[in-house]
Amino acid sequence: MAKYTGADCKRCRREGCKLFLKGDRCVTGKCAIDRRPTAPGQHGEGDKRRKPTGYQLQLREKQKVKRAYGLLERQFKKYYFEGKRQKGATGEVMLSLLERRLDNVVYRLGFGVSRAQCRQIVNHGHIAVNGKKVNLPSYQVKVGDVISIRENAQNIEMFKELKKNKTVTPKWLELDASNLSGKVIAIPDRSDIDLNIAEHLIIELYSR
Repeated sequence: MAKYTGADCKRCRREGCKLFLKGDRCVTGKCAIDRRPTAPGQHGEGDKRRKPTGYQLQLREKQKVKRAYGLLERQFKKYYFEGKRQKGATGEVMLSLLERRLDNVVYRLGFGVSRAQCRQIVNHGHIAVNGKKVNLPSYQVKVGDVISIRENAQNIEMFKELKKNKTVTPKWLELDASNLSGKVIAIPDRSDIDLNIAEHLIIELYSR
């Protein structure tokens, strides 16, 4: 499946919730879903009047999570199968794996305003894990890993500004803003997911 290149705000409207794809814009009055909370297209209003089928609910839930983390179908499905393979509830393990993607951790530490921007930051080689450059957004962090902005990138204006910001991080991460670094101190659990996700619907979809 080809990568989506349309407007990010249409994705939020299609899923009926904020996916925080546009950074600060999502928490201002400019947010598209606040101004026009209907599905995009000429039949958007009609979507609210039709009761969705079970399959539609499952599909929309999967699309919502996939789009929030910025993954293609093939990539996302791998997390389902890996969650199924590991010990524990498949849906919760899957979400924990998604949270531990390097691009998401960079986002959670506040090094970028959106997961898409953080994916670019990783791709451009600005991130180090335990002192070594890692440019793979899907890299899975582990407890004890230290994620930091590489020294040769800390003079970039956007990173210099980060030292002044006070980012609230989830309890499984520890931020050292003055050194532009963070540490993974625990495995993220279900309560650490900030999106409203019904993961059982995704598991039902893939189990069909």
